[in-house]
Amino acid sequence: MEEQIALRISLEREQIAETEAEKARETAASERTAMAKEAEELRTILATNNEKLAVAQNAQAELLRKQRELDDARRELDLTIEQRVQASLSDLRTRARIEIEDAFKLKLSDRDQQLASMTRTIEDLKRTAEQGSQQSQGEVLEIELEELLHSKFPMDLIEPVAKGDLGADIVQRVNGVTGAPAGIILWESKRTKNWSDGWLPKLREDQRRSNADIALIVSQTLPKHIDTFDLVDGVWITHPRCAVPVAIALRQSLIELAGARLLQQGQQTKTEQVYEYLTGTKFRQRVEAIIEKFNDLREDLDKERKFMVKQWAKRDAQIVSVIESTAGMYGDLQGIAGRAMPEITALDLPLLDGPPANGS
Repeated sequence: MEEQIALRISLEREQIAETEAEKARETAASERTAMAKEAEELRTILATNNEKLAVAQNAQAELLRKQRELDDARRELDLTIEQRVQASLSDLRTRARIEIEDAFKLKLSDRDQQLASMTRTIEDLKRTAEQGSQQSQGEVLEIELEELLHSKFPMDLIEPVAKGDLGADIVQRVNGVTGAPAGIILWESKRTKNWSDGWLPKLREDQRRSNADIALIVSQTLPKHIDTFDLVDGVWITHPRCAVPVAIALRQSLIELAGARLLQQGQQTKTEQVYEYLTGTKFRQRVEAIIEKFNDLREDLDKERKFMVKQWAKRDAQIVSVIESTAGMYGDLQGIAGRAMPEITALDLPLLDGPPANGS
């Protein structure tokens, strides 16, 4: 009986091992299929960019060929002009030179326009290829960041922001140990060669719109004064290699803060609630939004004031010029007609000197 039981257990173990091995093979096959699909997409993008680059290179080669043709035509035209100059008289020589120069200028202008058009086309193709490459790299970084957050924080709700919608790239809704909501972290991923300070106010606006507690930018290129990560104007900035440690620290602070708030629920007075609101994130975000809009209004007002001062000075100069021209014309006519010219009180000398001392 014991041998039969051992044999049955051995058979069941083999069946379980075979089942688990089959599951593992299926999982590995699906992962290989997904990786192959992703590699094929990347190869397609690379092939597209290579085709665009080849088109740009062909266009550049055509441009060089056109330049050589233009140089040859220019040399031939110079030779023709020299031959005609040597074979003609003074009058005919001058006329021929003028005609040939006009024709050459027109032809050169046409070629210059063609060259300029081809140059713009090449630049547009290069710019399109670079933008496509940067956009693909940015999407890859965003997908990697989303997968990293999913694997590192399985209890949190990781939501990518749809393309074309207002907001950042990823919204992380932090959940505590018991599954209770603890806060929101707003993620923005950047994969560019240069840092832009304009990302900060845009992300703060997205943070206020989504009611997030923390806003964070993951960028391979950091500001000059930041080596790994730092807090700048209320926005966390970090390199991708430090994204997970920073996220762990910020997430833990949100969980602890949510726990403290949960303990204080039902025990706060109105004054304590008002104090908590005044010292909280929402009040700070609203004040920052008001200050930013106020600064924008002040800049617009300064621009309008400078424009109005400039316009007033321009109008004043025009009025003075009109008065001086009118007075000069009246003086000329008075010199011709003498006393027969009627007097114009508004053009008397005291009025031209400026307003009276009392300002009336």
